[in-house]
Order: sequence, then C-alpha cells, then structure tokens
Amino acid sequence: MSGGAHRKLNPEELGAPRGYSNGVLARAGARLLFVAGQVGWNRDQAIVSDDFAAQFERALDNVLAVVREAGGAPEDLVRLTVYVTDRRLYEASLREIGAVWRLRLGRHYPAMTLIEVAGLLEARALVELEATAALPPGEE
Repeated sequence: MSGGAHRKLNPEELGAPRGYSNGVLARAGARLLFVAGQVGWNRDQAIVSDDFAAQFERALDNVLAVVREAGGAPEDLVRLTVYVTDRRLYEASLREIGAVWRLRLGRHYPAMTLIEVAGLLEARALVELEATAALPPGEE
C-alpha cells in the first residue's frame, strides 16, 4: 500500500467488479469510523425529494459529512451498504447515481453491498446508506 492509500482487493477469479471493490484492506494504523444509516434528508430531517437519485445524492452527502467531521476524506470510505426499497428504482437511476458518485468520489470504489428491503424507518426514504471509513491516524 504505497502513499498511505487503502489497497483494493479484486481477485481475478471473481471477475472485474463494476462500481465497487470486492475488498478493501485498510492502511496500517487507520482509525475505523462507523457511519449510521443516512437517508436523503436535510438538516431539518425532511426528505429532499421523492426522486430516487436525489435521495441517493443527499444520503451520500450526509455520509461524507460524517466522514469529514471525523477528519476524513471521501477516499477513506472502505465499505458502503446500500439499502433500497425498490431495486428497480435503483437500476433505473444508475446513470444519475454514477454522475453523483464521480463528482464526489471519482473512481474510488469501496467494498459495497446492495440490499432490497421492505421498508426503511423513515417512511418516505427510498434509500439508506451505511458506511465504514478507515481514517488516517490522529486524535480520536
């Protein structure tokens, strides 16, 4: 792991992943940050839109706000779990989600899992993002 970066693990026998990494080995001495599930709501805890991509964008921004508050950066994300209430909405929004992703994280892809669920605690939420970040060594 040169330059303090996390090492992406994508064994050839698993094929080339698209939009995620099969594994991420955190750099030595990293501090782990566990980010609670974030939905697409604003500071007043109001859902920003009924549009899936808009909710994903805001939920990702909320995750990144927690990471930054802890002294991290977007590339410190090592794991992301995406909970969706309708996988078809996610698939239909992939182009918009990809554009949002590239603006915020470029080509950084943590280990990711997508799970379709019957519902989320926030009734209007269509997506919830839960994350783990491995931050540089520093003060807690």
